[in-house]
Amino acid sequence: MPIFAVKTTARQERTVADMIATKEFAEIHAVLAPDSLTSYVMVEADSDAIVTRVLEEIPHARGLVESGGMVGTSSMSEVEHFLSPTPDVEGIAEGDIVELIAGPFKGEKARVQRIDETKDQVTVELYEATVPIPVTVRGDQIRVLDSEER
Repeated sequence: MPIFAVKTTARQERTVADMIATKEFAEIHAVLAPDSLTSYVMVEADSDAIVTRVLEEIPHARGLVESGGMVGTSSMSEVEHFLSPTPDVEGIAEGDIVELIAGPFKGEKARVQRIDETKDQVTVELYEATVPIPVTVRGDQIRVLDSEER
């Protein structure tokens, strides 16, 4: 099944993807708008003609990506990396200085003590606590301020 790249207005990828997905065409099988891909939406469909027909009714959709006058298609192997989520703790190492950006300790600075990639959690020790208490938070609740690797 071919996958077509649709050019969109910047920051309108999700809107375009939602509008394509709400159209009831049996020939359109899947729509993907990855956050890491700016100004493009990937559409799995039977043919470029059906995608072109759907795009005529959608604002912010600029058309199919073409190469040398031919409509370009992608394979599943080319878009596969967009389908597997990356853990929030990726890029965080033990000893890193982080800031808690959510939860009851929001705004506090801490040092990373342990990382649990399977649960996507980090155990940190608050800097300014009188008694060092380990606190376990989700990986999306921290921001790295200083890394020992740098």
